[in-house]
This record gives sequence, C-alpha cells and structure tokens, in this order.
Amino acid sequence: MSEWNSFITEKAKNLEEETIQWRTYFHENPELSSEEFETAAFLKQEAENCGLKIEEVPNSTGFTALLDTNKPGKTLGIRTDMDALPVEEHAENLAGERKYISKNPGVMHACGHDGHMAILLTSMNILCGMKDHLSGKIYFIFEEGEEIGAGIEAMVAHLKDKKLDAVYGNHLAAFLDSGKVAVDAGPKMSGANLLEFTIHGESGHASRPDLAVNPVFAAAQVLTALTNAWANQVDVTKTVTLSLTQIHGGSAHNVIPNDVSIGGSLRFYDVEEGKRATEILTKVANLTAEAHNCSVSFVNNSQVTANPVINDAHLAEIAEKGVEEVLPGAQEQGVDWFASEPFNRYQSLAPALFTFIGMRNETYGSGAEHHNDKFDVDENALINGVLTMTKFAADFLAQSDVKTSS
Repeated sequence: MSEWNSFITEKAKNLEEETIQWRTYFHENPELSSEEFETAAFLKQEAENCGLKIEEVPNSTGFTALLDTNKPGKTLGIRTDMDALPVEEHAENLAGERKYISKNPGVMHACGHDGHMAILLTSMNILCGMKDHLSGKIYFIFEEGEEIGAGIEAMVAHLKDKKLDAVYGNHLAAFLDSGKVAVDAGPKMSGANLLEFTIHGESGHASRPDLAVNPVFAAAQVLTALTNAWANQVDVTKTVTLSLTQIHGGSAHNVIPNDVSIGGSLRFYDVEEGKRATEILTKVANLTAEAHNCSVSFVNNSQVTANPVINDAHLAEIAEKGVEEVLPGAQEQGVDWFASEPFNRYQSLAPALFTFIGMRNETYGSGAEHHNDKFDVDENALINGVLTMTKFAADFLAQSDVKTSS
C-alpha cells in the first residue's frame, strides 16, 4: 500500500502532539499491574470514540477493541501493555529535570508502557480513518499486568477463537538510538525460567554450630558452585544468563536458621539449552547442599516460565519493506534484548512480529535502563512507533495471501 505512505505520514505528524499528550497523561497517572482501572477506562473511551466494539476479557482489566471493515480479509492483532511498576520516580532523567513525573507516589511507568499505549491510540485513529480502504479486521489488544504476566493467559483464551492471522507488538527501547527501528526476523527477546529454591538445614544455638546444620554456609557454597558451573558447563555458543537476585535466611544473630531461600532467573534464546541449564542448576544445588548435610526443595524449577519472542520471517519482510518506505534509513539489524515478554504467548495463536522503537537520546536525557528510576522516553521517538505500527497494519491487511514461516 505504497499509495498510502503520504497519508499515513501526514496523519502521524498531525497527531504527534496528541500522541505526546496521551503519553503524558499515562505517565502522570500510572497504575500497577492488575490495577489498571482508570487506564483501561480511558483507553476504552478513546476506542469508543473511534467507533470500535469493546470486548471485555473476563476476570481481567484487559480488553480488546475491534475494527471491522466488513470486507473479507486477514485478521490482525495489535497489542499494547498498560501497567506501571512499583518504582519511586526520580525527579531527573539522565540530562536533568524531567518534563513529566508520576502523580502516584511509588508507582512509575519505568518501562515505556505509557508510550506503547500512546503509539497504539494514534495508530488506531489513523487506521480507523483508513477503514473504507482496508479489508479484514484488526483487534487492538490491551493486555493486563504485563510486568507480572497476570493477564496474558486470559487474553490468549479470549483471542483463541478470533482466527488471528498475525499479531504485532512493539517496545520502546532504551538501548537503541532515537530514530532507529528494529523489525527483522529471528529471536528478539529471551525465554526465561524463574527460579525459587530453599536450602533446608537444622536450626540451633549460634554458640554450638556443631549441634545444628547451618543452611547459610550451604547457600553460600551453592552460589559459588553455580558460578563455576556456568563458566564450565553451559554451552558457550548458546548463551544462558543466570541472575540470582534474592537470598533470605535467619532472623537473629544468635540463631542458626532452619532454611535459606534463594530466587532469581535464567534467560536464554535456545529453549533446550535453557532446560539443560536448569538441570545443571538443580544438580549443583542438590549435591552442594548434600555436602553440607542439607537438602533442597525447588518451586517449579523444571518449568520454562516464558519462551523466547521470535519474529516470523515473512512478517519481518513486510515490516522491513514498509519501514524503509516511511522511515528510510531507520532500520537497525540484529537487535535483541535479554529481557523476557509475555508477548511470546501470542505465538501460540498466530505468527508474530515484535519491533523495537529506539528512544535513547543523550540531549533529552533518555537512555537509562528499563525499570530504572531515571528511565524516560524521548517523546520525539513516539511518531516512529506510530509509523511502523500503522504501516505494517496497512501492508499486512493488503496481502491477499500471506505465507508465514512459523
């Protein structure tokens, strides 16, 4: 639909100020995962203003809004997340005082979801204006609780009978320069295995450690042993990262505790290597604890919590061609991120495409890591998200026969 390039570009520019205003509203009024009540109400009103049909997701703050052209064609899902994080926002970004700050103490859009919602609302408005010239359907997907994975299963269940042909999502990227866009094929975000295990000893008086079994020392040795195992046993050609982020044990200086709990995560692009790494961790923890007369219990350690997000090759081809038409020279190849995303679950419904929209701008002060209290979004990058999303949607729906590789 190259004939629509000028229309899409002009509309995106005309709505740019409104896009920024939407993002400002969401940023100043953040809500935690599964508590996105006012956020969802605002989004529903905007969808209804476009004449779209709202479909509630049972037992969820999530919902969908349907654009039906009433002409046969493909069915596309376009997804945004809605939730913020329990982070106290810093008054400054990386360059100084920030333009907008959360009005909800202790809650912050520190991952870009405020921008994602604004991008989708603008794209939705443009696509609604193109309705008479499009075929098929678009389900705009508003997902609950992305940060904790609270809403994804309910949303997938809601969408399973919608006969989706593809699902599109995007993420503002603090690790990619403003003006750059990544839409290429292959693994984009890692799979994950969330870890939780407890080392069990036998409590006693601190004056007689020989009469107790101290899980604190066992836990320390487990951590050291795992470091060595990762250096020597994990396939160096298939990177698996291990982050142990929690350790809890004991409540008094003079009491040897019964238990010490450890938590963290594995991240990987190769699912089989992720499973093997989990087996290595389990074996090392068990044998090391046993050497200290302790035992270990695991919580769902054998389960892959999230699969990698992998871009379908044909959808990526459509997007690459489209981005070059509306944002010439903007594409960055081979960009991936070792964070994990519930977006991988949409791959069970249809081939999927997940794009990165660069927003790192030293002058503006954006570029702090995601989930950091100085995280900020370069608002000038939002239009690139709008152009990428809208162009892909128009081009995909114009395909008479899309063959996907997934």
